[in-house]
Amino acid sequence: MTIPTTPLRVGLFGTGPWARNTHAPALAHHPGVELAGVWGRRPEAAAELAEAHGTRAFSGDYGADELIAACDAVAFALPPDVQAPLAARAAATGRHVLMDKPLATTVAGAREVVTAVEGAQVASVVFCTLRFAATTADWIAEQAAREGWFTARAQWIGALYAPGAANEYAASPWRREKGGLWDVGPHVLSVLIPVLGDVTGLTAVPGPSDAVHLVLRHTSGASSTVTLALGAPQGAVGTEIELRGEEGVVTLPRWGEAAGAYAEAIDALIHAARTGEPHPCDARFGLRLTELLAEAEAQAAARAAGPAD
Repeated sequence: MTIPTTPLRVGLFGTGPWARNTHAPALAHHPGVELAGVWGRRPEAAAELAEAHGTRAFSGDYGADELIAACDAVAFALPPDVQAPLAARAAATGRHVLMDKPLATTVAGAREVVTAVEGAQVASVVFCTLRFAATTADWIAEQAAREGWFTARAQWIGALYAPGAANEYAASPWRREKGGLWDVGPHVLSVLIPVLGDVTGLTAVPGPSDAVHLVLRHTSGASSTVTLALGAPQGAVGTEIELRGEEGVVTLPRWGEAAGAYAEAIDALIHAARTGEPHPCDARFGLRLTELLAEAEAQAAARAAGPAD
């Protein structure tokens, strides 16, 4: 791990479960980072998280600008359409940005971030967990170096809303509204695209609850099928990504806790900030994911509505 001589001053925007469980601990314990502050929409939540990690609390619109001004970089653990305008605002002031997936749920929102990042020439990283977790990142790189892939099959099925399920992320309004397509779809695409190539054709069909089925064509000529859901019954839960090609069948390995992967994303941002070399999971990649997911959402909604009278 390369650590800058002077720690990167990073401000964290967000105080929810993802910020508490992953972002704040990883930032506070990273040897190349000084956690400059925590911003939250609720002052009491910002104060609690800041105190837990020995830093300052900020809230409100003025507080957001104060924290941005005190930082070299800004990290986000916010709903995507709250994240995007704040990330664009931070990038426009010359701050590097470490964002969560999806970058935004509208193409216009994601493009605004890319425009700000490119205009200010700052570093950007979008945290797609599987691209940074050690076991899966190495596996993706290994498969991307191989040729002859024929097809892939991915299933990411959760039961956040099943009776008796206890998951603090189920309380997220944006996740309930947007479903598995937007929450876990970026994870699957972040694996398939570097291995099989960008998506050149996409068909989306709605399934039960929030399930969406995708059929994708890639620049390599390979095809893939994807099933995404958060609202499945408990017995249906499972995650699997399988590739089939000339060298046989391979399956994505399991990965560890998210905080370790997030520490790798912090490393990636520091490296990009120091060298000027863009990371493959930068804002432009985040925009591409949003373009694909928005197209899939539109197709699935049209098919769910049925033919016009």
